[in-house]
Amino acid sequence: MRKGLRFAKMQGTGNDYVYINCFEERVDNPEYLAPRISDRHFGVGSDGLVLILPSGVADVRMRMFNADGTEAQMCGNAIRCVGKYARDRGLVSKDSIRVETDAGIKIVRLRREGGEVTGATVDMGEPELAPERIPVAAPENLHKNGRVVGMPLEIDGREYAVTAVSMGNPHAVVFAGDIDDIDLPRIGPLFEHHPYFPQRVNTEFVNVVSPAKIRMRVWERGAGETLACGTGTCAAVVASALHGHTCRDVDVELKGGILHVNWNESDGHVYMTGAAADVFDGVYFMV
Repeated sequence: MRKGLRFAKMQGTGNDYVYINCFEERVDNPEYLAPRISDRHFGVGSDGLVLILPSGVADVRMRMFNADGTEAQMCGNAIRCVGKYARDRGLVSKDSIRVETDAGIKIVRLRREGGEVTGATVDMGEPELAPERIPVAAPENLHKNGRVVGMPLEIDGREYAVTAVSMGNPHAVVFAGDIDDIDLPRIGPLFEHHPYFPQRVNTEFVNVVSPAKIRMRVWERGAGETLACGTGTCAAVVASALHGHTCRDVDVELKGGILHVNWNESDGHVYMTGAAADVFDGVYFMV
């Protein structure tokens, strides 16, 4: 009899992933598994695969794979769900959880309603603005004071002003008027694979509503357009504040809902707050 993989499907602001508890299950080739289990017709259906593993330096470790099988350093929506999963399934017994990621250890502080874990605030750390650390391989004459802020970038015959930020993975933020009219499936891959971004890039198209609110659409490397991106939301708020479009305490409206981001002036860290929810549990049998 074939042995299946037990999994949970969870979502944070519509950003859905398949979660596997590697305290109990074994995944030998996640790069191979991720595209198959993520397929919305022949698999479970998700934006990617998240493994929850033991850690020698934190409470749990998170590994995240995009729907195309590539591994990402960090995912802001997924890490909230990892915190909820770990608490609800008894992997931890506290509401402040240290999660090891490839972008460092992140602190997840769970939020409850009526005793149930419904979301979390995540200390995402300080934004990285140095081009070589994002990384951005653009000529230095396009930098401004050692940062990529409003850099001209030609895509499909049109020039865009790009601000680059890393929140553990690379982001290109573009301010636009009507983001609903953007043909994201066409231009998203052109940003993602532009030679200025040697590790590819996530691209956020942002409409500033007020000093305390922005709207955003996102193209994620390896996944395409998603309903939300936690690290992208943080990058967008950092870029908005750098340009003076907003304050540092901002609600971000995405297709999947609202995330709240605070770029704290006292410690320089970015704090992201949003929901985390179960969708269903199941068993996956590899074909």
